[in-house]
Amino acid sequence: MTFPSVTSAQSPTPRRAPGDLISARGRDWVVQPGTPGGLVIAQPLDGDREFVTALFPHEIREPGFGRPKAVPGEVGDFASAGLLRTALRIAASHGAGPFRSLASISVQPRQYQLVPLMMALRMDTVRLLIGDDVGIGKTVEAALIGKELIEQGSANGMVVLCSPALAEQWQSELREKFGMEAELVLPSTAARLQKGVEQGQTLFQRYPYTVVSTDFIKQSDRRETFRRTCPDLLIVDEAHTCVGAGTGHQQRYELLSSLARDEDRHLILVTATPHSGDAHAFAKLTGLLDPGLKGLDPSLPAHRDRLARHFVQRRRRDIRHYLDQDTPFPKDRKLREVPYQLGSEYAQFVRDIIAYAREQVRRPDGSLKQRLTWWSVLTLLRCVLSSPAAAVETLTTRASIAAARSEEEADRIGRAAALELIDDEATDGMDAVHGSLLDTDDIGDGARGSRKLKAFAVRAQALAGPDTDAKLSTLVDEVKGLLVDGYDPIVFCRFIPTAEYVARHLADALGRSAHVDAVTGKLHPDARQARIDELTAKRGRHVLVATDCLSEGVNLQDDFGAVLHYDLSWNPTRHEQREGRVDRFGQSRENVRSVTLYDTDTGIDGLVLNVLIRKHRDIAEQIGVVVPVPDGGDGVLRALANSLLVRGQGVEEQLTLDFGTDELFSQAREQLHKEWDSAADRESKILTKFAHSGLRPDEVQAELEALRQALGEPTDIADFARETLKALGSAVRPDPRSTGFTAPVGPLPRGLRHGLGIYEDPDQGEAPGAAQAPARTAAKGRARIAAAPPELVFRQDLPVAAGQHALFRGDPAVRAVARYVLDSALDPTLSEHDRPARRLGVIRTTAVEARTVLLLARYRFRLTLPPRRIGPSKGRPHELVAEDAQLLAWRATDDGVREWLTDDEITLLLRATPDRNTIPSMREQQIGRALDELDESDVEERLEAHGREVADRLEAAHKRVREAAGERGRARGAAAVRGITADPAGDPDLLGVYVYVKRPGGSR
Repeated sequence: MTFPSVTSAQSPTPRRAPGDLISARGRDWVVQPGTPGGLVIAQPLDGDREFVTALFPHEIREPGFGRPKAVPGEVGDFASAGLLRTALRIAASHGAGPFRSLASISVQPRQYQLVPLMMALRMDTVRLLIGDDVGIGKTVEAALIGKELIEQGSANGMVVLCSPALAEQWQSELREKFGMEAELVLPSTAARLQKGVEQGQTLFQRYPYTVVSTDFIKQSDRRETFRRTCPDLLIVDEAHTCVGAGTGHQQRYELLSSLARDEDRHLILVTATPHSGDAHAFAKLTGLLDPGLKGLDPSLPAHRDRLARHFVQRRRRDIRHYLDQDTPFPKDRKLREVPYQLGSEYAQFVRDIIAYAREQVRRPDGSLKQRLTWWSVLTLLRCVLSSPAAAVETLTTRASIAAARSEEEADRIGRAAALELIDDEATDGMDAVHGSLLDTDDIGDGARGSRKLKAFAVRAQALAGPDTDAKLSTLVDEVKGLLVDGYDPIVFCRFIPTAEYVARHLADALGRSAHVDAVTGKLHPDARQARIDELTAKRGRHVLVATDCLSEGVNLQDDFGAVLHYDLSWNPTRHEQREGRVDRFGQSRENVRSVTLYDTDTGIDGLVLNVLIRKHRDIAEQIGVVVPVPDGGDGVLRALANSLLVRGQGVEEQLTLDFGTDELFSQAREQLHKEWDSAADRESKILTKFAHSGLRPDEVQAELEALRQALGEPTDIADFARETLKALGSAVRPDPRSTGFTAPVGPLPRGLRHGLGIYEDPDQGEAPGAAQAPARTAAKGRARIAAAPPELVFRQDLPVAAGQHALFRGDPAVRAVARYVLDSALDPTLSEHDRPARRLGVIRTTAVEARTVLLLARYRFRLTLPPRRIGPSKGRPHELVAEDAQLLAWRATDDGVREWLTDDEITLLLRATPDRNTIPSMREQQIGRALDELDESDVEERLEAHGREVADRLEAAHKRVREAAGERGRARGAAAVRGITADPAGDPDLLGVYVYVKRPGGSR
């Protein structure tokens, strides 16, 4: 057998340019930039990036896609043009405009959230500090910038540095909202991930998107490797934890400083407290972005102008109504402080504990032993005032401070355990009881001291329960009241034993009226979210008891509307973080509630309330942002402890402690408030400049309006989804309680149900390439099979509840509907019932005075963006292929000349309604005539010229968003935009042809 010679029998394969349309393997493709080894990189014509592949030249044929043909069943009604056009825009996964990522994300950014993105694109290398208030959406803002840089090819990989407690949240946000599968790099995962790295590859080359524990990677044995292999895009969450004075802060700062020295690395810092009253810390933070920013004074106008190019900070009052969009934050946080008195037995127990503590700290031991004793008894007192369970735990557990070998080490451990003044970023481990037992020879009188502590533990155990624990009894009443008022609360406790104790007794007290569960630091971070999901999935009311392991990184606004502080935190920022779990964007309630319990017997809670927590709230209300306590309140808390344990008098007769007569404590309080007021004053003077980030309101408005046009108006998308589902047989019902509607899925075609991730057979849902369920449920990412909901619920107002869908282009269900409309319109083998849109249509309407032809065309463009700064493609322009749906229309004039419609006229044409039905013969005549006209030279010239006009507009838009403010920015921006070009890529795809006529068969 002989084989024909390839060179003699086959003609050379023509060279394919990016944007060309080809056919291979039974489908149409779009050629992408890059030809490795003679292969052709291509993406399916339907825009599905999951199936981008390399094709062999011999596989490639001419595209099967072509103009619509006038065959039976292809001519639709008047709604076809609108449905197909909207479907095309929604289904496009790589827009041609300067904000490419917005076409492929599953979240609808608020207008104010786009401002940091606009700032970022005006920088050659992005160096940005996002300091927006708690609950505004900093994670979305930072991730949106990261996604855009990846989409544009300005970055090859991305790392998010954060605490372990926030890692799962970041991974979830990136996956569900931005389609980025990020791996977690934690002590528990690093070894497993390393096994998947091939020889010659780094961990971050193998896994381009990662979420990394800052404290894990900062260690000396990993820091240098990370510095050498870190990707070119770095996001740092809770960035303020990297610039403090503690040991942990210093290690993190050294790591970030070494990474920031690479001037080509994008760096995005995220924190709700960027300027926390510590000018030195703020200077270090901004110095990471640009060393020249480190010496600037934010109080000086000229310095603020320069900082404003790199720093954005908004309060809720700045963005509650931004431009023409309202953001539904809760209107008010209702605060209530509830006092309680210790019962007689509990009060006597506390008296005896304080007397014991004073006895220990006044012993004439060596300085180190005194420091150990000081901190251990202070920890003991905090546990006793928290709960009997925490008291028992600390009285029977060896003190963590016992391992200290110096006074400095003792103070560091004691600060974390007793005062909640922590150097480290993580909340993990902070809810554990640190113990009060020192070595027996350190306590004094050896065995006698040990017997006394054991006796205290027995007494504490006997005080458990609402009958003897007035604090617990008060809590039960408060929780019942919140539930009656319709608020499901989160109860925050200081210690793990307290949370478990509270949850157990609340469950007994509430019975079947509410489900109760506890989440503490005993659970791994991913197990915490699973525990919450398990609780909220139960029908009925819910009460969540938690420690501060949930005070950061977990958004609970969907299921809870109140926070109850069972234990006062001595760090008032922690109260703000707790309340921020429910008081944030996405909370459907107009008001949220916060309840704080405090005892009136010892005076300790009252002092912390008055000196720290109330002062903290007053400042936040006055200037609109949180200003942390200067130095963490270290001075006043130490004075409090000193007054309590050293200078305090006996408490045999009266438990209440009079701190007001302590001169040293009064001086510490006055000094703290003076420093705090000064920091708040400085903060208030610099806020306004950074609220709009140096961007003029009209400039922001113009860019956002262009974005809105590209994304589609919400009403258009709602109409599209509603009318499509109706056309496919679903009995769509409007929701009388809100904007939106409900649509049963049963009547929908199988192809659409599968696109929605709804399968009849479990094996289908597990098959490779099967669509995943778009529902926003706890089981995200898994196909819904047997338990699939019988209805789709759509809401036009954000936020939407779990399992519902938002009517915007990024919602997975909306995109699935659009993809189906587009695919079915191009598949003539489907039944008429299963094709809601047609590529051809004839409409008879009074909206036109002359015969008018509307064309729906899909253009592709080759974009050349600024060169990559690092990697194998360094210095070479970056090429992308983008697409855009366009409408063109002409009408016949009296003298037979075509007159092309303006954009405004086309918009009016799309709103036309049919005057009468058209007869088949007239439809055939008009469609046949229009299809013939497409071959006329002036139509072809107009289509080509329009593509050039759109390309010129795109090029101008890409350049405009990169032109930075300021002299240095303009210089760098000008250098960047010189290399930007946009050109049409091949002929446009004519997807639809629609004829509007005045009367049957008539024309002018």
